[in-house]
Amino acid sequence: MSLPNIITILRILLVPVVVWAIASGETYLAFWLFLVAGLSDAVDGFIAKRFGMQTELGAYLDPVADKALLVSIYVGLSVAELIPRWVAIAVVSRDVMIIGAVVLSLTMAKPVTIRPLLISKINTLVQILFAAYVLASTGFGFEVAGAFPLGLLAVGLLTGLSAAAYLADWGRHMAS
Repeated sequence: MSLPNIITILRILLVPVVVWAIASGETYLAFWLFLVAGLSDAVDGFIAKRFGMQTELGAYLDPVADKALLVSIYVGLSVAELIPRWVAIAVVSRDVMIIGAVVLSLTMAKPVTIRPLLISKINTLVQILFAAYVLASTGFGFEVAGAFPLGLLAVGLLTGLSAAAYLADWGRHMAS
């Protein structure tokens, strides 16, 4: 068990605490915990690469930790009625679709390798920024005029485009 993997596991364990903070109306605390989780993601990646501590386990754990955190935050924000439900449904559905495609390709003996697409990286960044904005605006009264509707639009559009791009890649793979 390497140090980066321990940091990643701690990030996974932080997920229910962040959800609890959102559900309890402690969005300022959820913001700080989300920030710590984000920093831990950067730190574990830096340590793994800089000190040659990359592991196969870490390659699986890191994206699981990232997705668990983002999906949980979006569901939590939706349940707390801080964002519309359709946003959480879009975020969760995209990830379920990707996992379903991977499982189906394995079942059909045509394993697919999911590689991060540029649109997916942009989508993840926008999802993180929007979630942080919602937590900050709710927890600290920090608001920027027009940021909320613009964030909703960006997350919805990019999530849809990312899902479509992965679906197109998967379709090409399955047809080959």
